[in-house]
Amino acid sequence: MLNNIGIPGLLLIAVVVLVLFGRGKVSSLMGEVGKGITAFKKGVKDGSEEIEQASADKARDVTPEDTKDKV
Repeated sequence: MLNNIGIPGLLLIAVVVLVLFGRGKVSSLMGEVGKGITAFKKGVKDGSEEIEQASADKARDVTPEDTKDKV
Protein backbone atom coordinates (compact mmCIF):
# COMPACT_ATOMS: atom_id res chain seq x y z
CA MET A 1 0.00 0.00 0.00
CA LEU A 2 2.73 2.48 0.94
CA ASN A 3 5.12 1.27 -1.74
CA ASN A 4 3.65 3.45 -4.48
CA ILE A 5 3.15 6.85 -2.80
CA GLY A 6 6.07 8.53 -4.57
CA ILE A 7 7.37 12.09 -4.34
CA PRO A 8 4.18 13.82 -5.57
CA GLY A 9 2.12 11.98 -2.97
CA LEU A 10 4.51 12.93 -0.18
CA LEU A 11 4.45 16.57 -1.28
CA LEU A 12 0.65 16.53 -1.30
CA ILE A 13 0.58 15.07 2.20
CA ALA A 14 3.07 17.71 3.40
CA VAL A 15 0.96 20.54 1.93
CA VAL A 16 -2.23 19.19 3.50
CA VAL A 17 -0.55 18.89 6.91
CA LEU A 18 0.83 22.41 6.58
CA VAL A 19 -2.59 23.82 5.68
CA LEU A 20 -4.37 21.96 8.47
CA PHE A 21 -1.97 22.71 11.29
CA GLY A 22 -0.21 25.88 10.20
CA ARG A 23 3.45 26.70 9.89
CA GLY A 24 4.02 27.45 13.58
CA LYS A 25 2.50 24.23 14.82
CA VAL A 26 4.39 22.10 12.31
CA SER A 27 7.73 23.79 13.06
CA SER A 28 7.25 23.38 16.82
CA LEU A 29 6.32 19.74 16.27
CA MET A 30 9.48 19.17 14.22
CA GLY A 31 11.50 20.87 16.97
CA GLU A 32 10.08 18.45 19.51
CA VAL A 33 10.83 15.52 17.21
CA GLY A 34 14.43 16.74 16.93
CA LYS A 35 14.72 17.02 20.72
CA GLY A 36 13.33 13.51 21.06
CA ILE A 37 15.85 12.11 18.60
CA THR A 38 18.68 13.89 20.42
CA ALA A 39 17.49 12.53 23.78
CA PHE A 40 17.22 9.02 22.32
CA LYS A 41 20.76 9.16 20.92
CA LYS A 42 22.07 10.43 24.26
CA GLY A 43 20.27 7.61 26.09
CA VAL A 44 21.70 5.00 23.74
CA LYS A 45 25.20 6.44 24.18
CA ASP A 46 24.84 6.52 27.97
CA GLY A 47 23.56 2.94 27.98
CA SER A 48 26.48 1.78 25.86
CA GLU A 49 28.94 3.53 28.15
CA GLU A 50 27.28 1.97 31.19
CA ILE A 51 27.52 -1.51 29.67
CA GLU A 52 31.17 -0.95 28.74
CA GLN A 53 31.92 0.29 32.26
CA ALA A 54 30.22 -2.73 33.80
CA SER A 55 32.20 -5.11 31.59
CA ALA A 56 35.42 -3.24 32.42
CA ASP A 57 34.64 -3.58 36.12
CA LYS A 58 34.15 -7.31 35.70
CA ALA A 59 37.47 -7.68 33.87
CA ARG A 60 40.02 -9.36 36.03
CA ASP A 61 43.76 -9.08 36.14
CA VAL A 62 45.36 -12.34 35.02
CA THR A 63 48.94 -11.27 35.65
CA PRO A 64 50.74 -13.77 37.86
CA GLU A 65 51.21 -12.57 41.44
CA ASP A 66 55.01 -12.76 41.35
CA THR A 67 55.31 -10.45 38.30
CA LYS A 68 52.85 -7.75 39.41
CA ASP A 69 55.33 -6.00 41.70
CA LYS A 70 58.22 -6.05 39.22
CA VAL A 71 56.70 -3.48 36.87
